[in-house]
Amino acid sequence: MSGAALSVKNVGWRPGRGRALLEDVSFDLAPGKVLGIAGANGAGKSTLLRLLYRFHRPVEGTVSLDGRDLWQMSARETARKVAAVLQEQPTDFALSVREIVALGRRPHGSGFAGGGRRDADLVDDALERMGLLDFSGRSFGTLSGGERQRVMVARALAQEPQLLVMDEPTNHLDIRHQLEIVALIGSLDITVVTSLHDLNLAAQLCDQVLLLYRGRQVAHGRPDEVLTPAHIEHAYSVRVSRQDPAPGRAPHFSFHL
Repeated sequence: MSGAALSVKNVGWRPGRGRALLEDVSFDLAPGKVLGIAGANGAGKSTLLRLLYRFHRPVEGTVSLDGRDLWQMSARETARKVAAVLQEQPTDFALSVREIVALGRRPHGSGFAGGGRRDADLVDDALERMGLLDFSGRSFGTLSGGERQRVMVARALAQEPQLLVMDEPTNHLDIRHQLEIVALIGSLDITVVTSLHDLNLAAQLCDQVLLLYRGRQVAHGRPDEVLTPAHIEHAYSVRVSRQDPAPGRAPHFSFHL
């Protein structure tokens, strides 16, 4: 897998004739880099992610991968390039864990019905990376919320995307598996965009951070440029204390009303 260059130019989105949920957001992300999207509830994080995995079409602006507008590609081609791990999970609980993960191969012309040795190896590798080999025969419906989240990450890895979009990927996970997901994201050589509530995690994990407030862009850039007390206080309406770390380590933030 290798990452794609992501370019978002002046995008906006609104439902029908309703008020805009996202306005004039722009950023560029180099291949293989990690972007964290942060902001309070209602800031527009999930709306922006839906534009990136082609669930919503921008009413303004463009989203491009390697210079090509997503909406100039077929849905199948986009599915080969972009994978999403969402907070909403499948409702077809009758499938086994292996069958769910193998669905990641369907954009490439195969799926859980069998697609050759390479597909089987990719599914096995994804299951192993997420610590799920012992669960592979289990029904998806018997798993806990955290286990299901790991299955969805494994399905995305099996898809071999160039862009991985993740909506709060550490939700439902215990501390150990949160750390595993963080380590996984850091180890991937694909382009990753993830929404995060934890600003300390964003400072530690991300190459870039995009901070949103009520659908508008507050700041975008390196974590140390974006995650300043002034920006955070504007976006979250809280007071912020920043503790500067030892050299080479991310700062730590604490919050107060």
